[in-house]
Amino acid sequence: MRIRIGFMGVTAGRRRMTLNQMLGRMRRYLGKRMKVTKMTHEPTRFLGLDWSPLNTPIQRRLETLGVIHYWLIFLFGCIGSFWIVVYLFYARYYITLIIFAIYVYLDRYTPERGGRSAMWFRRMPFFRWGCEYFPMKLHKTVDLDPTQSYLGGFHPHGIMAIGVFFQFGSEGTGFSQLFPGIYPHVLTLGGWFKFPLIRDYLMLAGICSVSRASIDYLLTQPGHMPIVAVGGARESLMSRPGEHKLYIHNRKGFIKRAIRTGASLLPIYSFGETGMFNQIDNPEGTRLKRFQEVAMKYIGFAPTFFYGRGIFQYTFGLLPLRVPINTVVGKPISTTRMADPTQEVIDSVHKKYVAGLVALFEENKTRFGIDKKTHLTLL
Repeated sequence: MRIRIGFMGVTAGRRRMTLNQMLGRMRRYLGKRMKVTKMTHEPTRFLGLDWSPLNTPIQRRLETLGVIHYWLIFLFGCIGSFWIVVYLFYARYYITLIIFAIYVYLDRYTPERGGRSAMWFRRMPFFRWGCEYFPMKLHKTVDLDPTQSYLGGFHPHGIMAIGVFFQFGSEGTGFSQLFPGIYPHVLTLGGWFKFPLIRDYLMLAGICSVSRASIDYLLTQPGHMPIVAVGGARESLMSRPGEHKLYIHNRKGFIKRAIRTGASLLPIYSFGETGMFNQIDNPEGTRLKRFQEVAMKYIGFAPTFFYGRGIFQYTFGLLPLRVPINTVVGKPISTTRMADPTQEVIDSVHKKYVAGLVALFEENKTRFGIDKKTHLTLL
């Protein structure tokens, strides 16, 4: 009996084809339908969308996979952990739930005591792929003393805080080689550590709670560097390509923590961070902006309506755009230890920090393709 597979022109009576031959025929068929030339790496217009070419190198596919990995963790980490708990409850795996509950309770202080960072995990290949996707590069201004502690301020926050995670929550750009003896800890909301599984994933990457107790503990450990995205959720609402707006004038809590422990402040600016996504306009006074303000007040983060590109097409989607990201770690700003600093002292150190951050931007902006007439907008 002869069986014909029409779109490939193959019959059972012919000799067997290898897998590569089958994929080759399929590629040639789709290439004709979508008008893809043999070696082009330009997007293909089809059905109104710009599709990635079929012969895209496997390395670029892996880079996309690395970003998808972060995207899933960021958007579905807590939700996924929650539904696992719900499933275990309805499936009557009560013993497993009890074990989870006991573990989370007994381990509740670990996210505020430096976590449990593991270098083998921070060096996993999907972190490197994610950095190569843009690509990302980490730049050093001066060497850091491993006998001192530092409090890093990361700017700008961006839509999904992708830069701070990949640069300091992994070895994707070789942090430990640039700063030997320094142990970075990205700080995030404590709610992430209430859920099983995701809490351990974050701690393996060196991520800790952003609580006062956590910051104070890390700053008393020589060589450790907690890093906070200073602008937070409010700054994410201002994140758009070409924009350099920072929400910083009323952000002084991290300054106080540094003074109380005598740690040095470290301004960090990520050039290209705001270019990863486009965002729907939300000017002041609109219903959208009011909704975002209310949500930020009650749930701690701002629901942003953004778009980038897709997995196999470039027209729209929730993956970030491939734009170069260059993160520059500035010069330390020393502080004098005071157990109970006055507001005047806090304001003075805050002024020095802002001046150092502005200088960092001005000294490096033209190096990374920003017009010399462009300046930071501080809010």
